[in-house]
Amino acid sequence: MLISIHHRTLYHYDRPFNHAIQTLRLTPPSGESQTIRSWKIKCPGIERAAEYQDAIGNVVHLVTPPGETNGLEIEALGVIETVDRAGVIGSTNETVPPAIFLRPTAKTIESSAITTFALQCRRSTPLDTLHALLSSIHETVTYDTDATHALTTAAEAFRAKRGVCQDHAHIFIAAARVLSIPARYVTGYLLIDGENSAVAHHAWAEAYTEDLGWIGFDAANGVCPTDHYVRLAIGFDAPSAAPVRGTMRGAGSEDLSVEVVVRAGDQ
Repeated sequence: MLISIHHRTLYHYDRPFNHAIQTLRLTPPSGESQTIRSWKIKCPGIERAAEYQDAIGNVVHLVTPPGETNGLEIEALGVIETVDRAGVIGSTNETVPPAIFLRPTAKTIESSAITTFALQCRRSTPLDTLHALLSSIHETVTYDTDATHALTTAAEAFRAKRGVCQDHAHIFIAAARVLSIPARYVTGYLLIDGENSAVAHHAWAEAYTEDLGWIGFDAANGVCPTDHYVRLAIGFDAPSAAPVRGTMRGAGSEDLSVEVVVRAGDQ
């Protein structure tokens, strides 16, 4: 399937700033489940950006916008060809071993409730266990855009039994790690049948098994990713996989807007 994406991030400040550094993880990786057909990042200073691949496989651009301004617009757009592999990503190009994704973070540290829940989902094989986690989290944690915020932890969302895709992914990751299964956070895009846009990008989790490698699990929707999904960046949790992060010197209060348009085909 061909999926066309236009991702626009706009910052506005109440007073000008003269120095900024933006970390952009806005280049989808090519692999078994997807191939870049065309992709471009537009941002002031992108032509002079430092570009590198981090230890967990993300393509990163470090951008310093030139001059003084009170706003910044960042666009990523292009076409990705996807293949339905029932969520199986296989091996990826990070240089670190999968076991590093057993490391908890502030967002994904387990609570006693998550530990009990995870142990109840244990099955005879890691794959069966992961599918039990997927279905149980989907059934237990209601999707609710008003229940949580960007700083909510897995433990807090699980206690409330409500949250958004970020919370579902954090809970899945925390529970998988309780069972000694490496798990990580994925940010990307989802093409929804009958729709061609979204308020923001989507998020899900990936877990590692010895026989299949990395496998995607979208607990918010209760499915493994299909060819409607485009992987963008991975991390230990949402902050470490954020597509755009940055600092400004001299800026005032921030107004942030994000627009994402996802369409089928080369549009």
